[in-house]
Amino acid sequence: MRHQTAIGAAAVMAVGFAVAMSAPATGATRTAPAAPAGPEARTLAASSADRMVAAQPATFHAAPKDKIYRTNITSGLRGLQYVEYQRTYDGLPVHGGDFVVTTNSGGSVLSTSVNQTKELKVGTKATITAAQAAKTSRAKVGKVDTATTRLMVLAEGSGRLVYETVVSGHQKQAETKLHVLVDAKTGKVVQTWDEVRDAKAADDKSHFHGTVDVATAATSMTDSTRPGHQCGGQNGSAFTGTDSAWGDGSGTNLETACVDTLYAVQKEWDMLKEWLGRNGTNGNGRGFPSRVGLNQVNAFWNGSYTNFGHNQANNKQATSLDVVGHENGHAVFTNTPGGDSGGNEKGGMNESAGDIFGALVEHYLNEPANLDPPDYLVGEEIDLVGQGPIRNMYDPSAKGDPNCYSSSIPNTEVHKAAGPQNHWFYLLAEGSSPTNGSPKSPTCNNSTVAGIGIKKAGQIFMGGLNKKVSAWTHARARTATIAAAVELFPSSAAECTAVKAAWAAVSVPAQSGEAACPAKGRG
Repeated sequence: MRHQTAIGAAAVMAVGFAVAMSAPATGATRTAPAAPAGPEARTLAASSADRMVAAQPATFHAAPKDKIYRTNITSGLRGLQYVEYQRTYDGLPVHGGDFVVTTNSGGSVLSTSVNQTKELKVGTKATITAAQAAKTSRAKVGKVDTATTRLMVLAEGSGRLVYETVVSGHQKQAETKLHVLVDAKTGKVVQTWDEVRDAKAADDKSHFHGTVDVATAATSMTDSTRPGHQCGGQNGSAFTGTDSAWGDGSGTNLETACVDTLYAVQKEWDMLKEWLGRNGTNGNGRGFPSRVGLNQVNAFWNGSYTNFGHNQANNKQATSLDVVGHENGHAVFTNTPGGDSGGNEKGGMNESAGDIFGALVEHYLNEPANLDPPDYLVGEEIDLVGQGPIRNMYDPSAKGDPNCYSSSIPNTEVHKAAGPQNHWFYLLAEGSSPTNGSPKSPTCNNSTVAGIGIKKAGQIFMGGLNKKVSAWTHARARTATIAAAVELFPSSAAECTAVKAAWAAVSVPAQSGEAACPAKGRG
């Protein structure tokens, strides 16, 4: 559970904390102190962000009935800190009332990312009952196991009173954990989203990587060095054995599938730390368990664990590096500000995030051609349904997905809607005409885009996710990643310019208030 620190809106407006800053006397010199690190940087970030929230309520559209809570602080590259907030309204939770304040290692506020567009002003007396809302919500799921309902405010315009029902069960034999928002006045469904995200996407013998060394306990497939990560069957328990030599290398052996899974998870954990500055899958030093042996041509993340099935031919488990990277990428997306709740457009960006993390871990591991060399194809190693890769990041249209953003994307099936952001990431990392042997990539505006390399592209993407708010869109991602590029590479114009060019090349235009790129120079 995330720690919550209350900053009551009424108190915020009454107290109005201010920060006094004294300039040095003319001609005086000042020695810059060493940049704080670790807990000190987080403490400074919390303090300065709280002061800003208190002093500038209008920036965050704070209403007299709001109570604002600090919920988390995520540390990023180069000392950047991302301070997350939520709010209640008249005692009710607010879905979409979130925002993020970004600071540097010294505690100075660099930018804000706010989901709400205006102050809330809404009645909190429901017309329909919770039981009526629950009945409507349960009808959305084929086989219901459990359902819980609560009254809340949806931050839509000046606010909408809704019931949120979380319905767990199965939909056409696939697991689901569906959130249904029902208008508390009219009884109509206004929004749904599913927490379950699927892939429709040197003594341990893996199927995809040969003989590898997977860090586990002596007799259990549990990773004590990466807390929370373990692998086992459908009962949720880790596999056990008489020693720590796991798997037989075959495509049907489930212990082997766990070797592939844990190996990929561990490499993704290392990539997140070394390339992106993130502490664990959840950002706070923990990960999530994995299960194998799912009797489906599928793999998914359900908000608590990842689960992996097999391909259609049933001769390989769906545990290749990029598929495991994809599902754990959903876990990262869920555990960044703004979570994974929201509309269809955000769902497509969540699927794209999975693909991006899959590509990042492939490039980080950089295996040779006879194993799983890095590329920007998704799931080609498992051949999920007998048609090769399920998505193509450098040319999404090659798999029937859109290359370009348009007004139809928010209503496009989420796996297809991954296309524009996947395309953006490839253009940012490799460019439209790479010279390193990577494929050429078409642009939607016939422009030429220069890539900055996948490591920098990943850092900027992660910086954008650290600013994510609940109503995430391609337009907001453009603004957030531009700000991330400026913050991560403040003395270089190349990275920021490339971010803007790549978004324009997938038809996401310039946004009001987006950051200007630094003056030309080298970082």
